[in-house]
Amino acid sequence: MVILGTQYAGEMKKGLFGVMHYLMPNRGILSLHSGCNMGKQGDVALFFGLSGTGKTTLSTDHNRYLIGDDEHCWSDEGVSNIEGGCYAKCIDLSKDKEPDIWNAIKFGTVLENVVFEEHTREVDYSDKSVTENTRAAYPIEYIPNAKIPCVGPHPKNVILLACDAFGVLPPVSKLSLAQTMYHFISGYTALVAGTEVGIKEPTATFSACFGAAFIMFHPTKYAAMLSEKMQKHDATGWLVNTGWSAGSYGTGRRIKLAHTRKIIDAIHSGELLEAKYAKTEVFGLEIPTTIEGVPSEILNPINTWADKDAYNATLLKLGGLFKKNFEGFLNYKIGPDNSLTEEILAAGPNF
Repeated sequence: MVILGTQYAGEMKKGLFGVMHYLMPNRGILSLHSGCNMGKQGDVALFFGLSGTGKTTLSTDHNRYLIGDDEHCWSDEGVSNIEGGCYAKCIDLSKDKEPDIWNAIKFGTVLENVVFEEHTREVDYSDKSVTENTRAAYPIEYIPNAKIPCVGPHPKNVILLACDAFGVLPPVSKLSLAQTMYHFISGYTALVAGTEVGIKEPTATFSACFGAAFIMFHPTKYAAMLSEKMQKHDATGWLVNTGWSAGSYGTGRRIKLAHTRKIIDAIHSGELLEAKYAKTEVFGLEIPTTIEGVPSEILNPINTWADKDAYNATLLKLGGLFKKNFEGFLNYKIGPDNSLTEEILAAGPNF
């Protein structure tokens, strides 16, 4: 691997990640673009998600041990971290919202693309004049509750994160195995397009296995390995929207981080396994009717939209984007007996 002319450490980090996505599956080990943490009782959770969806923020939890925030392997023995450190986005970082990351930034941490006052060396984390992709790279030991060595048992929860700027995905959904595979292969998030004056339309982004730039084999190979491991170790899949509610970007509002953390806590504790569920239209997602500490009205996104027709139109638009993206995977089998293929196709949006 040769990297020329970069001032971005992510080139090295992700380059090696590409190598691991080739080497590990050939050894029967699943390489994962995910965060990973472990509870005091030994329950492990994986967090998949593209940049800006909350992977680092939500896997760094002072009530749980951090195994790693971005790159892992799942073998027959359990999970292990590849990096031995964190590469956290620090745009708009604050001590109140993300205390563990804030406190990890000290001597020995490398800050990248941030703007600081030349004489006092005080960083302005809200300054986006260089790029929004500001970063802090630090050893995992800088997180006080890091799990050293960075290994753990088999995951109990597989959490897929999406920042849905369309505002139509629920804050949390419990997924069947087929739905987990569908959304894993899709790798969806939606970002706000551009910063130019005028209407800013959300733009859907699909990145297979939540890391298409790094995977070396067809996405269905990784999906088949994930499916097999989830079935073997009885793991539950979840889809968590960290994006918008009560409308798309521009009219709605971002789901509060405090509410998302309550949702993640309810997944970890097992509370959501006992919850009552209702099914959504189009995507057929199972959504809990109540979660302690979260306003019940936000759990079903249609309740938060004043304009129900606009909600339905936006939901169908997003469903169409998912279908169009998935057309590229229709000719590939998943698993030796092709058993999950039809189930996975049926697990997508229906309308």
